Order: sequence, then structure tokens, then C-alpha cells
Amino acid sequence: MSKISDLRKEYMRESLNEDDVERDPFQQFGKWWSEVLGSGVEEANAMTLATSSREGEPSARIVLLKGYDQNGFLFFTNYESRKGMELQANPQAALLFFWPALERQVRIEGICEKVSEQESDDYFHSRPEGSRIGAWASPQSRVIKGRSVLDDLLKGVEVGFEGKQIPRPAHWGGFIVVPRMIEFWQGRPNRLHDRIRYTKVESGSWEIDRLAP
Repeated sequence: MSKISDLRKEYMRESLNEDDVERDPFQQFGKWWSEVLGSGVEEANAMTLATSSREGEPSARIVLLKGYDQNGFLFFTNYESRKGMELQANPQAALLFFWPALERQVRIEGICEKVSEQESDDYFHSRPEGSRIGAWASPQSRVIKGRSVLDDLLKGVEVGFEGKQIPRPAHWGGFIVVPRMIEFWQGRPNRLHDRIRYTKVESGSWEIDRLAP
């Protein structure tokens, strides 16, 4: 069996140069987004969301990107989950996309804000019925004594909403990460990767820098 320390991959696919990137990071993200969708990568919208408590204790998990535009990057969750509570106490957050098939990463840092109730309603009602019921049934991030507890909660919700429209629970909705920094990482040989960072400045424009790998 190989040692963990012996596991490595040489990145050879592409390069990333300052002269080739878009001046706007959202346009650059859109360019890479189109390419990752075209590559057939499964769950390309999976991203690591890192949060921390008011005291600075960090935590991270995978969530799904549900939209992006010039305002930021959108996802939905239970506001009473650990991530939801942490974001309301300390709105600073980081996102990470890793697309190994393209040898690329995108890192995003910024402030997380709740989206409007209307936007949360619109997305909630677009979800499959099972997902809508699940949002009511799961006391996300709470300790439960076993799977049977969740199964019983699910059955109760199903009975309660049978034949009725399922409204969005008040504890569930969207967050948007408004970026102040976006970094595009392209794997290169010998671990000398290309890293292009966009930083938002006071004027509202974006400063572009190359970072050492």
C-alpha cells in the first residue's frame, strides 16, 4: 500500500496569465463555470463553505451553489443550523470550489448576507416536494438519538402537509456571499501553480495580482 505522503499528481493541462484573464472576476468565474459545465464534472456547483463562531472557532462543510451574479454567490440552508447561526453571529465567510478534472480551484472571501424572503420563497417552491418536506422535518445540526427520530419527524410532516401546499419555514432561506477577494488557481508542473487574485478596492473596482504558489 502506498504511503499517503507518496500520493501526488503532476498538473499539466493549462496555464493562467494576467494578460489572459477578464478584468472583472465575475466574468472570469463565468468563463470557468462554462468550461467546467462543458467538461461533464459531476456536481460542479459543490463548494466548501467555511464559517467561524463569534469567538473565531472555524468549521467547514460542502454546500451547493444555487446562483451567482455581480452581487455574489448564493446558497440556501437552515438558518438554525450551525453554519446559519455562525453566519448570523459572524458574517465573514469563505468559499472554495475544487474542480480536479480541470486542475482548478476558485477561492472566495467576503461577507455573507441573508437574501430577501421573496427570493427564498421563490427558490423553496422550486424544490422537489421531498426536499421541501425535509426542510421542515430536520432539526439541522441538533443531536438526535437515532435515525428513527428523523424518520418519525418526516412522517409527521408528511401527514401534516398531506394535500396542502408546503410553505417555506421561517428558519430556512438563502445567503449570499458578497466577495471582497476572489482567487483563481490553475495547477502547473512542479507545484509552481498559477494564482491570480482579484481584490475589491474602495472605488468598487478590482485590483488584479499574481500570487506566488
